[in-house]
Amino acid sequence: MVIASQDRRVLLIEGEPAVGEVLRVLVSKLGCHGELAANGQQALAMVSRKDFDAVLLDLRSSSLPPEDVVSGIHEIRPSLVGRVLVITGEVDDRQTFELVERYFLLQIRRSRLVDDLVGRLRALLRIAPTASQFQP
Repeated sequence: MVIASQDRRVLLIEGEPAVGEVLRVLVSKLGCHGELAANGQQALAMVSRKDFDAVLLDLRSSSLPPEDVVSGIHEIRPSLVGRVLVITGEVDDRQTFELVERYFLLQIRRSRLVDDLVGRLRALLRIAPTASQFQP
């Protein structure tokens, strides 16, 4: 069964409201519905109440350790395993690298946010580009 892109929901975990709004706009340009969570606690509550097709997590957006957020998401919604994308800086932090490897997270480097986000979400959610969608 193919789900129309506008029926796809992406949870955006971002602590900076302005950045969260930019991410929401980018996701909407793909034809998906983006919902913002300001931190990990709010995100876990949202995941427990709603189904999402993907999650975009800024690793610096929560007072909860990123591993707690990711493992909580996977525990609540096993269907999201492999569907959590993380925004990182350049990974030279061993702890971040281990988290990305342990949970098979898709990584989006902050320096390439727009290009990588659009491309990875299209691939993950199987959304074909159209003339009306944002082109990186």
